[in-house]
Amino acid sequence: MKLTGNTVLITGGSMGIGFGLAEALLKRGNTVIICGRRKERLLEAQAKLPGVQIRVCDVADGDARRELAAWATDNFPDLNVLVNNAGVQRNIDLKAGVGEITDGESEIAINLEAPILLTALFIPHLLRQKEAAVINVSSGLVFQPAAGLPIYCATKAALHTYTQLLRQQLTGTGVRVFEAIPPMVDTELNKAGRDKRNLTYRGVKTEEYIPTLMAGLDRDEFEIRYQNG
Repeated sequence: MKLTGNTVLITGGSMGIGFGLAEALLKRGNTVIICGRRKERLLEAQAKLPGVQIRVCDVADGDARRELAAWATDNFPDLNVLVNNAGVQRNIDLKAGVGEITDGESEIAINLEAPILLTALFIPHLLRQKEAAVINVSSGLVFQPAAGLPIYCATKAALHTYTQLLRQQLTGTGVRVFEAIPPMVDTELNKAGRDKRNLTYRGVKTEEYIPTLMAGLDRDEFEIRYQNG
């Protein structure tokens, strides 16, 4: 994948991996749009990354996804890269029944439903571009699931499978499909849960992870895993 001259939309781009990727891509001469649910976070990101475009959007909401796709393609007709990065992680005790699953942010809606349906909205547009890409951010927990994060692990495993099949179906087109498979990264993802577990190790720093992701994209490595050092 070429890493310059693209127009890129990153969901969940105001912090963490999304913010780090936005920063790296801006430095390489790309037009970058980030979206997220909280306007104040987006404005903070924009202040740190002059030139980044912002859009408030809750990707778990169907109407908001459709509005985002229409706005992005109307205002950025050269948009050719979609990064499905927005995610939520929650500690869930399955012995507690349905309550813990349904009380709070939906991991199923944000981690799985949103990237599948948002990609479907953008595919017709991406197919019209000379070169395009979809980048889905899954997790190393796809391969080493954690018992305390059952819904998160299940949604990321499903996203991994979906990404493989999307890649197969788009073979022969101009759209390449990548999967970023990060390790634990020290971000705000499930910070309350990590605090509760008194974790002393919070993962690699975002600035340590992003070079691996950028190098994998540059090499057309379709499943990009973290290489330490």
